[in-house]
Order: sequence, then C-alpha cells, then structure tokens
Amino acid sequence: MPHFLLSRRAFVRTSLLAGASFSLVPAWADYLADNSAAAPNEPVPLRWLFGAASGQATGVTWGVPWPKGKHKRNIAFTLRTQQGEAVPVQSWPLAFWPDGSLKWSAHAAVLDPARTPGLSLRAGKGTNASGIRVAESATAVTIDTGKIQCQLSKQGTSFLTISRGGQALATNGQLVLLTQDSVDTEPAGTVRTQEFTGEISGLTVEQTGPVRVVVKLEGQHRQTAGTRAWLPFVLRLYFYAGSEAVRIMHTITYDGDESRDFIKGVGVRCTVPLSAPLHDRHVRFMGEERGVFAEAVRGLTGLRRDPGPAITDAQVAGQATPDSKEFPAAVARNLEYIPAFGDYTLVQPSADSFTVRKRTRPGFSWLTAATGRRAAGLAYVGSPTGGLAFGIRNFWQSHPAQLDIRNAATAQANVTMWLWAPDAPPMDLRFYHDGMGQDTFAKQREGLDITYEDYEPGFGTPKGVARTSELMLWALPATPAATELAALAETLQAPPVLACTPAYLQAQAVFGGNWSVPDPAVPAKAAIENQLGKYFDFYKKQVDQRSWYGFWNYGDVMHSYDESRHVWKYDIGGFAWDNSELSTDMWLWYYFLRTGRADVFRMAEAMTRHTGEVDVHHLGPFAPLGSRHNVLHWGDSAKQLRISTAANRRFYYYLTADERVGDLLREQVPAAKVLLAIQPGRKLPQDDPRKSGTTPTEAYCSFGTDWGAIAAAWLTEWERTGNPEIKQKLLNSMRTLAAQPHGFFTGSALLDVETGKFRLSTDTKPYAQHLNAVFGLPEICAELVALVDMPEFRQAWLAYCELYNASEAEQAARLGESLGKLNLRQGHSRLTAYAAQQKKDKILAQRAWQEFYHASGGFTSHQPARQLQGPQVLNSVEEIPDVSTNAVAQWGLAAIQCLALVGEAIPAK
Repeated sequence: MPHFLLSRRAFVRTSLLAGASFSLVPAWADYLADNSAAAPNEPVPLRWLFGAASGQATGVTWGVPWPKGKHKRNIAFTLRTQQGEAVPVQSWPLAFWPDGSLKWSAHAAVLDPARTPGLSLRAGKGTNASGIRVAESATAVTIDTGKIQCQLSKQGTSFLTISRGGQALATNGQLVLLTQDSVDTEPAGTVRTQEFTGEISGLTVEQTGPVRVVVKLEGQHRQTAGTRAWLPFVLRLYFYAGSEAVRIMHTITYDGDESRDFIKGVGVRCTVPLSAPLHDRHVRFMGEERGVFAEAVRGLTGLRRDPGPAITDAQVAGQATPDSKEFPAAVARNLEYIPAFGDYTLVQPSADSFTVRKRTRPGFSWLTAATGRRAAGLAYVGSPTGGLAFGIRNFWQSHPAQLDIRNAATAQANVTMWLWAPDAPPMDLRFYHDGMGQDTFAKQREGLDITYEDYEPGFGTPKGVARTSELMLWALPATPAATELAALAETLQAPPVLACTPAYLQAQAVFGGNWSVPDPAVPAKAAIENQLGKYFDFYKKQVDQRSWYGFWNYGDVMHSYDESRHVWKYDIGGFAWDNSELSTDMWLWYYFLRTGRADVFRMAEAMTRHTGEVDVHHLGPFAPLGSRHNVLHWGDSAKQLRISTAANRRFYYYLTADERVGDLLREQVPAAKVLLAIQPGRKLPQDDPRKSGTTPTEAYCSFGTDWGAIAAAWLTEWERTGNPEIKQKLLNSMRTLAAQPHGFFTGSALLDVETGKFRLSTDTKPYAQHLNAVFGLPEICAELVALVDMPEFRQAWLAYCELYNASEAEQAARLGESLGKLNLRQGHSRLTAYAAQQKKDKILAQRAWQEFYHASGGFTSHQPARQLQGPQVLNSVEEIPDVSTNAVAQWGLAAIQCLALVGEAIPAK
C-alpha cells in the first residue's frame, strides 16, 4: 500500500469519528491566527472600483471576509468616512466558519463615491438609518424609501406602481413577451404572433431594511388571448433608504419548443401619467460619451414664428415654459398645428449602431431622428413636475435592445425596456445543423474527432437555459438637466462597486489563500506580472474587436483560434464559445483579487452572469448541469458538473452578496443526483464496470471534474447555512475518497448521492486524467484542507499534487506503477507548488518552477500580439497566432499560484 494512504483499520477508526474536530490544520492555523490576533476592532479599509466621478448617491452592497473566531454571527458593524463620520449601514451574514463565527458578512449603504473616497468598516453599533419602511397586506407590499413610494402586487399581471410626493410617476408595471411561430416563412406564407404578459405566482420579501429592501417575484408569462403560460421569470426589486431609484434583476428561463417558440420581444413595461401641456412634455435618450438626445413632444424651436428665447431656452432645458397666454400671439393661436410626436424608439440592433426614430402616432410614418454607435441604454419621459428615467444595463453589449416611449401626447404614456428588441429579427435558438447522420455513438465519436463537437440527438436543446438582465427606474421630481441624465447613465452602466483592498483579502486567505498581491521588486516576478497583464489586456480587446456581444453571448470568450482565417473558431464544433473550459472564470477572479483592477472585475462579473445562466440548464432533464464548449452555448451533448460548478460563482457571490448568484449556488447542491441519470462518461465502452451503481442511490463519480463541483456546492451551502446534513455529506465524501486504494489516483468510485459516501473501489490500478484538476479542484481542495482537520484527506490530496508531475520512476515507487503520459503539466505546476508549500519542501518548489517554465501543455514562450488590417481581414484586429483560452487560463492560474506558494524559490531569469 502506498505510504501516503491510511491503513484500512485507520480508515474505519476515523470513519467512526464523524464529529471530528474542525480546527484548522497546522499549516494554516498560524497564518490565520496571526490575522485573528489583530486589534479586536481594527477597521477594514474599503475602496471604490467605480463611481468616483458620478456625483450620485447610490445604493451599494458588498461583502467582507473575517478571520475564524473573530466575530459572532450577528455582530453589528459601523461604517465610517475618512473624517470619522458614521454612515448608516445594514449588515447580515453570508457565511460561517465551522465554529459558528462569521466568515463573510454583507453590507448595504447609500453612498456618493465622489464624497466618500475613503471608507472603513469595523465592529460596533452604527448610526440608525431612516427613511425606508415596508408594509405588507394580503394583496400587496408597499415600500417607502423616504423619497418614493412603491407598491408591489402579490398576484396578477400588474406588479409595480411608483409615486413621489403623492404623484404617480409609474403605474401598471408589467412583463411583456412577444412570440412568433416561424422565422423561415416563404414570401407567400404567414407568421402568427402572440402576446403574453407576466403573471405573478409568488412574492417574497427577502430583506426589510433599514437601508435596503429586497422583494422577489416569481411567475410565468401568460397568453393575453388564450390559456398558455410559459417562460418562467424571477424578478428581484431593490430599494434603498432615501433613494429615488428602483433596481430590477430580471431572469427568464427558456422552457419552450425552439422549433416554434421564437421570441420576438421580451421586456418590462409601465405607464407614465402625463398632464403637462404637450410642449412641456420631454423625451430624453442617452447616446455615447455623455451625449443626450433631447426633445419635447411638441417642439417650439425652429418655427416660422419665433416664440422668443425665454420660451425656447426653457423648453430646451426641460424647464416649465410660461403660460401659453404669455406666448406671442402668432405662436399661441397656432399651437395646435405644430405636430406632437407621441412615439419614440431607440433601437440598438448590434453592438455598433443605434437609431432613434419618432412618429406622431400609430398609422403614420416614422422619422429618423438620430443615429449613433453605442447608446447608454437610458431614457426619460416626463415634464418639469416629474417623470420617469428608465434603462437597461449593458445595453449595447447585450443587443438587440430597445427603449420605447409610446402615447406621450396622451394622458398615459407607455414605456418599454425591451431586453430583446422587437424591431430586430426574432430569437432563434434552434440547433445549427441536422446531425449529419451521427445516429450512433461510433459516428458521434468520429464527429468529435474532426470538429471537437460532442454531438448527440436531443441534447443540443436550449430548454432550461436562462438569462439575467439588470434594469433601473428613477422616479424624478423634474426633467433632469443633461449633466444629471449623464450621471444617471453612468450609474446605470457602471454602478459603483465597493470592495475590500487586495491586501486585506489576501490577509484573510480567501478562496484558498493560494494567491498573492503583485511583487514587482523581483525581476522574475515582474516578468510574470507583465505577462499576466498582457494576456488580460489581449482578451479585453478581443471582446470588443471580435464583438463578443449579444443577448446570449455577452460575458463569454472564444475557445480556440484559427490562424489561417485570422478568426476565432466561432463555427467549428467544440472550438467556439469557451463555456468556462479549464477555469477561465477562476483565472479572471484570482487576477482581480490580487490586482483590484476595475476592468478585470467587470469582465469577470459579465462572465459569471453568463456562464452561470446561459451555459447551464436550470430546468428540464439536464438541470442543473452545464454544457461543454460549443458553437451554441447549450449545443454540446456533454452536460457536466464541471461547467455548472459552484466554484466559478463563489467569488462574485461573496464579494457582492448578489442574490441571483446565491440562487445559482443553491441550485447546485442536489446536482450529484443527476449523475444517476446522465453520466459524463456515458460514451465510454458499455462494459465499463464503473458505469452504473448497484443501488438506486449510487452513481459513478470521478474524483476530479465531478466531485470537485459537488464539493464546491456542498462546501458553499454548509458555510452559508451551517446545514449539518450537507456538512456530513461533504465530510463523508472527503473521508471515503481518501480511503480509496490510491486516494485521488483511484480516479473514480460509486458515490451514494444521499449520504455522500464513496464505495471503496476494487480497482487497484492508479489512474490520472489531465482534466481532473483544471476545473476548480485544486482551489476547492485548498479551501477544504485549510478548513477541515482531516489528515487522511490532506495526505491524499498532497500525494496527488506531488505525484502528477513527478517522474515515472517516482510514480512507480509510490503507486506501484507509473501514470503514463499526462497532459497539461504546466497547469499542474501549481499543484506541485501547493505540495511544496504545505510540506515546506524546497526541492518540490524548484520543481514547480521548472514545470511552470518548461513543462508541456501550455506556454514556454509568449508571442506578442500583432496588428492585422484590411484587406487581410475584414476589420482591424489583433491576434496572437498560437493563443488558446485553455492555455491562457491554466497558465494564468499556475502563474498566480506559483507566485503565491513558492514565490521565494523563483529562479532568476
């Protein structure tokens, strides 16, 4: 038996100690104890990533980690400015250490970044917030922020009304859906369209203040003239004390038939009451670079008869004009002959073009009013006595998007925020080919061999994929000045983000503690830092140059590059969209943690939104599994936990306390049960003895891509809730995995999905697969080793880290035989580095750097980006011919972790 494994007797003994100690292991205890020994009430420094120039007080929510044992779960906190002034703050726990102390806390405040450049948080009773109240009845919930009053209905199709100072500024808030039954109709054919309205089936008040109120609405879209209900939705509405804004998180999950349910438009609509004269009704759209389109419903400028500067200046500024009796007679008596334009539309059909159109009313021609490139997604309709500003975040990035204003010349204007623009072609989610005769596993394996696409009939369905969008409403007391509107647009598109400093996050060893802040003083380290920055900057540019935008695409990057065509392989099977392959998400998040770069945060945020929603099935037979990389995000037949893994979402959840991502994390808790029906290795030889369990609750589970995802979900749920059942399942799985004949090198075993226990394998051949540890397993194991005092698990994991890249002779000496030819050795250098750090082994540390610089399966040199222009390419772009997102993500994670774990051993270069 390999010496790193416990004896069978030792395993039995430790299994009986189910309630074993959960103290930190010695390698981490001193490190965290040092942080715990800091002054009991030492303030935590906070910094703004965005928002310093907006000048707008905005509701902000963020997360803060704490050392083990420092704070009780319900401790109060105080937030202070640089000048020591206390700011109202609402706090609640996000996660707990095994001893019940606070691990992560969440906080909410209303802040103006421009006036609060330095903030700090510490334990202690803070100032009481005022101005937000919640009242609930049998039919509705009412929220009063101190500036606006909002009523949310518990049932029906009208969910929102907003008033300010007794004046209704938005009524009859509804979800709208337009569909059509075909997109391929012949010229003589017909297309049948249908209208649906969101119908509420449930309302939950998730938070009640004193700073922040959160209300969750759920339901489906019901046919306006019929009985069908489909396309389930989840809305979360956020209200902050003293704020005139309402933030809406809008999630839809596709549950239709992609061959006939073509979405023509989906969005949020409300009515804006108007009573001012037509010339005092104003329409605004934000364009690009703070540009404003500003008009009145009935314009008074440019007329043959000039009303004078007092009137025209007031109208242009959105202010009240004098009474029409004071207008020049030639203007006053002919006002009715000046056209009133009651309908306006801004449509963004692509990432690089928008158009503003207007018309007097339905049945008459549209006029093109303005054009531009990238609209900010914000509009306004109202008068000098009040109105509604409304918008969609990531407007042009998530095209096609549209903002409509209708009937502004009547007493009831309608505004619609279209997340999918009805003026654009319908949403087509059908698979992109007919299968090409791949009706057997043998043919499908041949197809995989040529295009890297894992195809299987019926698996490339969009059923169950979701999309979350963010919208904002502002109930304003008057038509905003251009500068005010620009500030609102900035808040909409780049909401202020408050975060702990990288140094503080590092001191708390968050997310495994296997990263460090940059140390440019050492030339060899500086060279790696420089290359890390170049890779991120390259991908940031590629997103824009290659237009990786769109409703279903924004947030993802491409997988592989085609140097011959100078394009990413957008149309080749499994080489197109990346779908988190080899931990792209984690590379971005660890890079953000260590640098604190705002642009890295935004890219990682967009990727978390996308990969957690679009790349995962949230209902149907494949839920809650994710889909492997493909031309279509949901197109690949490999439905796997490695894509839906909670390991990719933990960062954003704990840094921002985002409730929707919290839902996605919880969705993964029972995911192991899906392995009973859908096996990642189902296309392996049918006589594989590991293929199925012998009991109804046992499923074949790999110790890498499968268990790593399961452990991430169970760990997250345990620390969020303290659930003893989940804790026990996690510990059972760790203990029984470690007891396998070769620990992690056993490769897989039968997992009882109800108890979390692995059956002891009878397979005595050591096994390693190059994908096992490149989907978050090293990062989750680092957290588990630091969290749980389980020596046998630590030994098993360290053995895997040490031996994967070891020589064949060393593998044979430790395991009985070598592991054969393995791939991705450069990415696995971080495992060697982890073993070196844990064992304080200088030779291993040197080996880790040798592997990082010279091992296969990654980059041993780095080509610079080169510029391509026409006529060689369609548009001017950069390329790195040998780039691969797999390689960049793994090189980035290896670089970050080797620097942190064995940085002192880096060779001079």
